[in-house]
Amino acid sequence: MSGGGGNIISMSLIQLIHTYDDIISLDNLLEAWSELIVGKKKRKDIQVFKLYLMDNIFNLHTDLKNKTYMHGGYEAFNISDPKPRSIHKATVRDRLVHHAIYRSLYTFFDRTFISDSYSCRLSKGTHKAINRFRSFSYIVSKNHTKTVFVLKCDIRKFFASVNHKILTEIIESYIPDKDITLLIKKIIDSFYSTKEGVGLPLGNLTSQLLVNIYMNKFDQIVKHKLKIKYYIRYADDFVIFSQNKEYLEKQILEIKDFLCNTLKLTLHPDKISIKTIASGVDYLGWVNFPDHRVLRTVTRRRMFKNIKNNKKSKGIINSYLGLLGHGNSRKLEKKVRNLFL
Repeated sequence: MSGGGGNIISMSLIQLIHTYDDIISLDNLLEAWSELIVGKKKRKDIQVFKLYLMDNIFNLHTDLKNKTYMHGGYEAFNISDPKPRSIHKATVRDRLVHHAIYRSLYTFFDRTFISDSYSCRLSKGTHKAINRFRSFSYIVSKNHTKTVFVLKCDIRKFFASVNHKILTEIIESYIPDKDITLLIKKIIDSFYSTKEGVGLPLGNLTSQLLVNIYMNKFDQIVKHKLKIKYYIRYADDFVIFSQNKEYLEKQILEIKDFLCNTLKLTLHPDKISIKTIASGVDYLGWVNFPDHRVLRTVTRRRMFKNIKNNKKSKGIINSYLGLLGHGNSRKLEKKVRNLFL
């Protein structure tokens, strides 16, 4: 596979087939409910909503139809994943709206994204991203006969920094239907982080799609203005490959400029690095070398901690064994099997 990464698609070729009425229809709300409750049927808030399910869905449909729907507040809690994160959980009613929108708009927007964007997309994910990393490493190094440098960056306080006005304008440039964009705007404006008009909640299904829509603006600039061929992005974490270190240093200035001026985002100053593949590049939980990759130390510790806390869950153990199968981790696999299976 070459490093093309996807072309800008003419908007005349992309048609949003769903109308506002399609999104808020009873059929779509019921389908959204079926998706929402997967793995969550025993949760108290789900069970309470389900007691009067059809009444709740009819009332929601009526509010959406009459344009009187208002998004509610959030329940906040913290997790360690592995670093501390603040999660904001919407009500079941609002999460139902999120699912209804997501299932109607995902395919439309996904067609506008470059192929080398891997976060929160069907048939993508971390495994595909690290395999692409290995592929680019081979291509740029000409089968490891040349030194390859990798520029690695991530964005400071990514979700907390998304500008509502800019995001809304991007969405309006794709969707002419005012009813749809106003509904999305209600969700966007239902939350802010440190100041009004800025930030998306970690926890909303819609946030996963919205940040990709936001960063697609950056992806398109990287591919088609800066003409960067070997580029991979996973959420706010991205890498660029080149044989020329000075070229990568120059790209940092261009990237900072665009992110700051156009998207109001800032690169994390402590997380900008240029390293050779030979020295090992830490990306998405793996340290990548020319001919192998090993699990990052922090990831390995977290894995053993999670398995110890869930010894009875064969699903979690098998999930980690599957993860280890993507790298050079036979000793670790053997250790996990001996200790926990």
